[in-house]
Amino acid sequence: MRNPLDFTGKTALVVGGSSGIGNGIAQAFRAHGADVHVWGTRANASDFNAADGSDLTGLHYAQVDVADFAAIEQWQPPFAKLDVLVLSQGTVIYKRGEFRMDGFQKVVDVNLNSLMACAAKFHDMLAAAKGSLITISSTAAYHSTRGNPAYNASKTGAVGLTRTLGEAWAGDGIRVNGIAPGLVDTKLTKVTTENPERLQASLQGIPLKRLGTPEDMAGVALFLASPLAAYVVGQTIPVDGGLIL
Repeated sequence: MRNPLDFTGKTALVVGGSSGIGNGIAQAFRAHGADVHVWGTRANASDFNAADGSDLTGLHYAQVDVADFAAIEQWQPPFAKLDVLVLSQGTVIYKRGEFRMDGFQKVVDVNLNSLMACAAKFHDMLAAAKGSLITISSTAAYHSTRGNPAYNASKTGAVGLTRTLGEAWAGDGIRVNGIAPGLVDTKLTKVTTENPERLQASLQGIPLKRLGTPEDMAGVALFLASPLAAYVVGQTIPVDGGLIL
């Protein structure tokens, strides 16, 4: 009997896979046999390093600006089939930048609108492979985030989009699900993780008393893309150490 977590012969694309959560997910699929492609914002793979939370070893890298929807549509895949699409792109603007319309739109374009652009771009390839689409949202979708209205609205929207595409595309053979990470130690959360007082206060609200890791998210992504989750559709799983309980 084949190991359900063996992705040998499968092709995965992780948008936002150059660092942080997406990079952890990309490397997990590679470790389980998949041929893994990633998109990032910098010109070359060599522009990333471990300090960025990046390990592009064994991954195929391409620079794509997901806020440029025409660029997504025009991108020519170097692969003939696609079994797994993980949408892990994300951004945030601090210091009340999201209360200005330009900042609000920038964050929503990256965190929500680009999810639909990428999903639409690869729908036919995923349908042909009877593949899996996984969105990465946030537990921010389940509570307010006072200083970041665009981040919150976009992540809440991602959960709704996951539900709706899950229903709409199940008949095409595509299983759409999502992961809502809690507080994960990445470059996007350094405003908290590098502030000892904020970090300690945050840990007090997490029953497991630790930050999440990209590897914690990767385990759930492997499950969702595997036959183990064959009857899971449209769900977003909080992976947060109990944060929102």
